[in-house]
Amino acid sequence: MKATIAETRGKINQQIRASIDAKGKLSVEDIAAAADTIASALTAGKKILLCGNGGSAADCQHIAGEFVGRFKKERAAWPAVALSTDTSVLTALTNDYGVDIVFSRQVEALGQEGDVLMAFSTSGTSPNVIKAVEEARKRKMMVIGFTGSRGAKLKSLSDVCIMAASDDTPRIQECHITAAHIICGLVEDALF
Repeated sequence: MKATIAETRGKINQQIRASIDAKGKLSVEDIAAAADTIASALTAGKKILLCGNGGSAADCQHIAGEFVGRFKKERAAWPAVALSTDTSVLTALTNDYGVDIVFSRQVEALGQEGDVLMAFSTSGTSPNVIKAVEEARKRKMMVIGFTGSRGAKLKSLSDVCIMAASDDTPRIQECHITAAHIICGLVEDALF
């Protein structure tokens, strides 16, 4: 049976309210700390690596684009790499080693002390993201986690963790992109 216009509007309004509610619970302190961490790393000539799966991989690519290109201000490019973008590397690593090391191997190749890893996992338990964070720790990189309300594992491994107050993947991802956009703006404000 087809939903009525009123039912459809009700569902839409419910999802918008849920998104607003989750975003309203984001930690201002954690977002500010993440921006400070990135600004400090960039000032020191370090780079940003980003990893995540599915929609989070798309968010990584989006945010890397904001750093390399620009967010709102004309400025020099900043070094940022989304680890989900090189299909030859991804497929070789997956074929030769398995999906669990697809990000950690790239962190091993590219990460250096003082760099930042932005690690996105809505569950906070994605094995390939967790392994990337563990590799970043070995390399003395800073880790900014992005997860949902059940992401205690990722939070425990992160220097700063943006936790969405939800266990619903779409709401978590909406919080992550909102926080990441705010971070981009704060970093631009701090450095320019």
